[in-house]
Parts: sequence; C-alpha cells; structure tokens
Amino acid sequence: MEMIAPAAQELIPNNAAATGDDALLEISLGPHHPSTHGVFRMDVVLDGERVVKLKPVFGYLHRNHEKIAEGASYLASMPYTDRLDYIGSLTNNWAYALAVEKLAGIQIPERAEYIRVITAELTRLQNHASTIGFLTQEMGASGSPLMYSFREREKILDLFESLTGSRMMCNYMRFGGCRVDLPAGWLDQTRKVVADFPGFLDEFERLLEGNEILLARTQGVGVLSRELAIQAGVTGPILRASGVNYDIRKVDRYGIYDRFDFRVPLGEHGDVYDRYMVRMLEMRESLKILEQALRDIPSGPIMDTKTKIRGFRPKAGEAYGRIESPKGELGFFLISDGSPNPYRYRVRPPSLINLTVLEDMCLGSNVSDTIVIFGTIDIVLGEVDR
Repeated sequence: MEMIAPAAQELIPNNAAATGDDALLEISLGPHHPSTHGVFRMDVVLDGERVVKLKPVFGYLHRNHEKIAEGASYLASMPYTDRLDYIGSLTNNWAYALAVEKLAGIQIPERAEYIRVITAELTRLQNHASTIGFLTQEMGASGSPLMYSFREREKILDLFESLTGSRMMCNYMRFGGCRVDLPAGWLDQTRKVVADFPGFLDEFERLLEGNEILLARTQGVGVLSRELAIQAGVTGPILRASGVNYDIRKVDRYGIYDRFDFRVPLGEHGDVYDRYMVRMLEMRESLKILEQALRDIPSGPIMDTKTKIRGFRPKAGEAYGRIESPKGELGFFLISDGSPNPYRYRVRPPSLINLTVLEDMCLGSNVSDTIVIFGTIDIVLGEVDR
C-alpha cells in the first residue's frame, strides 16, 4: 500500500492507524473502464465506498506525437493534430495553424477567418452535446439522451464531410487559410442545422433538467473551488463552472472573435451540475456566434497568396498559439531554427491539465460518483497521451 497523500489523510478513519491499512481497500478501475473515455485507469483507495485517495494512471495510448513532429515538415504535422482530440479535429487544426502563422508572420484572408470560426463553433456544439449525452449514460440513463446527442452530431459531421472529405480526421486548415473553399450549398445546409439546433436544446433541457436522478447525482457532487481551479491551470467549461470568467475567445480575441456578440456563461458552485449547465449554455452562445458569422461571411480568397507551403521555412524564433477549444486552452509552442522542421514542438492539451484535479474533486465522494465526476472533465486520451 502506498503512503496516503496529506490532502486525503483527514478522510481516513481514526481506527485506521490501529488496524493498519486493512481498514482500506485499494482497487484499480481500468484501463478499459470507466465506460469508457479511452484506455484510462484510476487507482482508488476506499474506506467502504468513500474515496480517500485517487491516482489517475495514463500512458497506454502514447504515440510520440511531439517527437514525430520534430522530424517532419510543418505541414506534415497538420494531419497528426486531428488525432489529438478526434472529436475536435478542426479546432486542433486551428490552434496549430495559429502558432505557425504567428511564427512566420502570415496574414489570413477575411473569408478564411469566418470559415474557421464557423467550423470551430460547430465543433463546440457537437463536442458539448456528446459530452452531456455520455454523462447521462454514466448516471444510468437508458441511452436516449446519448442517442439524441448523436442524432444532432451526425448532422454536423455530415457538414464536415462535405467540406473536408472526412467526418472526423478533417485535415482542413492550412497556414494562411483553409485547404478548400466552401462547396455549393454548404452555407445553406449549415444555416438549416443552426436554425434547428435550438429545438434540440429545448427538447434536451425538458428531458434532463427536472429529472430527480440527475439533480441528486450532480448537485453538490465533485465540487472544484475557484481557487484550486486557478492554481491548477484548469481551463474551459470546468474553470467557468467554478465561477472564473476566462474564455480565450474574449481574452485573446484571436481570429475575428472580437466581431461577435456573445457572453461567457459561469457557474456558482463548481459542481457536476454547474459543469453540465455551463456546457448547455455555451451551446446557446455558439449558436449566436454562428448566426452572426453565417450572416456576415464575405466572398474572396481562402488562402494568403504570399504563403508558400512547399519549402516552408519560417525564420528562427519561437511562438505560442492558443485557442479556446471545446475542452479548454489548446496551445502549441514552436521553436524554429530556420529549417523545414520545427526544432521544438510542444502541445499544451486541456485534457491533461484538467485531469490533474480529478482526485481533489473525488475525495470524500462515493466510488459510483467518481465515474460521473470523471465524465464532466471530458477528456480524450489522444490528447492526454501525446
């Protein structure tokens, strides 16, 4: 038995010292469970059914992403970013493209900026809808909420496929713009999906928000304090659910986000319910952004004509590009030595950083609640194990 961390020591019963570690039970959940967000494992120490220690264990999916990128050209790494968060390949593309564009001083045409915003907010919609669907399934729902979520997700993936040729591994962004322009009729199809989405959210809310089981399993469960969220570097919906008004779309105003009118939903308690509700409200705000972007998108080129992809060699220097991905701050740090390959390529993945507070959120909870709490972190192992 490992030593119990000081933060968890006060949760151990007084008679544990007299009886030794026999009073506690150490179990391993995974690497195929919980249910299942990837090949992830939790080593949990229990006093009865109460969690007194939890250690996340990962590394089963390590793909050497960063080192491979240092041996490949800048452009060759773009398809690898799809595999970080396979639910959000287009936002992954954007974060990497933004870092390279900062490094090389590349300008992006207006139309390409609008396309990036549209695809990013569609990605946020399908990510949050899927997360909430999976969360209800982990609480024991029969599957209807998840199927409703996937019904809407399919409509968005159809849009991605008609635009990029792929449903999930889109490989669409390029340094200086986008790979291809929008196909004929794509904007009209997107406007229809956006116009119908509020009806789905209304249906979803009627199904879930008054449900006694959902309220009992989420309110006051897995609380993350504002102070700890800030100290741990947590970002995204988890941070905002703890009451911290921090959204990189507002802070950095990257791309053209300063042109859109939208608000940043915040929670009050930092519990599972707030993390669920913040995502529901963020989908409403994404729809507002989409309506404005679809209304104002201009015609014109989708690539900077001065950018030469072949033989691309940015000057020596370094840059960090970050965006507000659906899961939080996704950033790429690049160092160039003037060669065709980056000298250093480093990913700042929100899934990994947000996962570091899992034990703090689970201490004192029942073991059954750890699965639900873990689900609200919304990780993808491809992003954790790079």
